[in-house]
Amino acid sequence: MIEVESVHKQFAGRPVLHNLGFSVPDGQITALLGANGAGKTTCLRIITGLLGADSGRVLLGDIDVARDPMAARRQLGVVGDREGLYERLTVAEYLSLFARMQGLSGGALREALDSIRSELELGDLWHRRTRGFSQGERMKVSLARALVHRPRHLILDEPTRGLDVLAARLLRRTLLRLRTAGTTILFSSHVMPEVAELSDRVLVMAGGRIVGSGSPRELAQHTGCDNLEDSFVALAYGDTGGEEEQRQERAPA
Repeated sequence: MIEVESVHKQFAGRPVLHNLGFSVPDGQITALLGANGAGKTTCLRIITGLLGADSGRVLLGDIDVARDPMAARRQLGVVGDREGLYERLTVAEYLSLFARMQGLSGGALREALDSIRSELELGDLWHRRTRGFSQGERMKVSLARALVHRPRHLILDEPTRGLDVLAARLLRRTLLRLRTAGTTILFSSHVMPEVAELSDRVLVMAGGRIVGSGSPRELAQHTGCDNLEDSFVALAYGDTGGEEEQRQERAPA
């Protein structure tokens, strides 16, 4: 389980997260939704240890991320908004490097590499350098890096951005398989049909706080809306949601 407890964060005196608290259960897929500037990426970076909170704490199971970051990283797989590939390495070399950094060696290393190669259908890419890979191919390698050490917790920031249909389908199948295996999964997305299809639970952020939580159906019932997108707008923007959307559409690019 991931637990975020009373987390505050500000930048240059501007508050970004306000007493933020929520939990992500094991064996469920939880989506984190919010408008741009709601604090989603800051929240995810604090969970993964890339940023420190000004106060509050994050627990991965019984591990405090700030107090024991190395132990937390062994429990965590991350697919961020940037792939972070090393373009001079082949896929096999790249994944081997990260698996070794997670402490795998010998037979355990070979087994982990063989398993992730099969699960994510990386055979055709295995001995190719990642320079020039398509967005879908880059995502597959990033996901493989996040999963090669079999983490208990998985964080994904906009994982389907720029993916083609086949790559997005592979990602969804992988997340559903991991959920069945008991992995704790938290992802952010702006693709509402995807969130509605995948998520057991949805957290809606606005102004650095959680303003709604529940299954897609529960959020619809709570807001009196017909679908998740309308529920999100009602929670994130309140009564002015429609006006805000119109202002954004009229604003110059």
